[in-house]
Amino acid sequence: MPELTLMGLRVTIEVAQRGSFTAAAEALGYTQSAVSRQISATEAAVGAPLFERQARGVRPTQSGEALLRHARHMLAHVEAAELEIAGIRDRIAGRLAVGAYPTAAAALVPPAIARLQKSHPGVTVSLWEAGSPAQLRRLRAGRIEMAVVAIGDGLPDYDFTGLRIEVVHAGRGMGVAVSTDHPLASQNEVHVDALAQEAWIVGVGAEDEPQFGAWPTLGTPRVAYEARGWQTRLGLVAAGLGVSVLPGLAADIVPHGVKWLSVKDPALVLRRETVMVTAAEASAAARAMLEAMRGGAGGGGNLGR
Repeated sequence: MPELTLMGLRVTIEVAQRGSFTAAAEALGYTQSAVSRQISATEAAVGAPLFERQARGVRPTQSGEALLRHARHMLAHVEAAELEIAGIRDRIAGRLAVGAYPTAAAALVPPAIARLQKSHPGVTVSLWEAGSPAQLRRLRAGRIEMAVVAIGDGLPDYDFTGLRIEVVHAGRGMGVAVSTDHPLASQNEVHVDALAQEAWIVGVGAEDEPQFGAWPTLGTPRVAYEARGWQTRLGLVAAGLGVSVLPGLAADIVPHGVKWLSVKDPALVLRRETVMVTAAEASAAARAMLEAMRGGAGGGGNLGR
């Protein structure tokens, strides 16, 4: 008796998604006759027609819908097995401890972990969120293998002696977070002069941990609140209690009720970069994570540094 095949299931899913044998053939790189043969063989295996022909294309029958529900799960499991076996073959496996400053931990590192685990499913990543100075102490103590650190103007001159650093993210500039109800929220860019009378929500933390204050070129800014975590700062912003300095890296992850604005300030030119720091001889897993970080480099900054 004919049996179901992975190829037949893949073709069935593609036909259902595309709505026609011709479109499925083009997407898969097959001839239309090859697609028809796979569907015929799959229908023979299940003993029922899978598609009904219409004036423009095809649609799944009730039997086809039932098979599709299971086929998608089956192929997902097969792909997961293939990825796991690939991870075993390339021998990149084990635990990787990564530290990252808060903005990178929220916006930059999670997509990189997802890319890493797709290509090397044998690697398990633990993520530790902390400011750059604390990360470097842990890295030198061997408690983490990688540190995602912010460097540049206005930040400490960290000692990287004996360590390997590589830029993985260049910033798209500093800006401010405002409430979506704020009068400035109708704009995407504001001039620094428009911020002169604003109340500021600033960061506070350990003495050696860099924090964002008010906009640096304002003469006498009015500080309304201090908060240790950037989530709290943005919560205060969303409530309309003030505005806060926010780098471009965070622009796409601001919570509901907050909008990021670029600031035009001729007196302020900041060089900010995100770097990945490892020991001079990084492990295979660390090198793979570095490659995953490179794969998502884009606009930049840091919420807590």
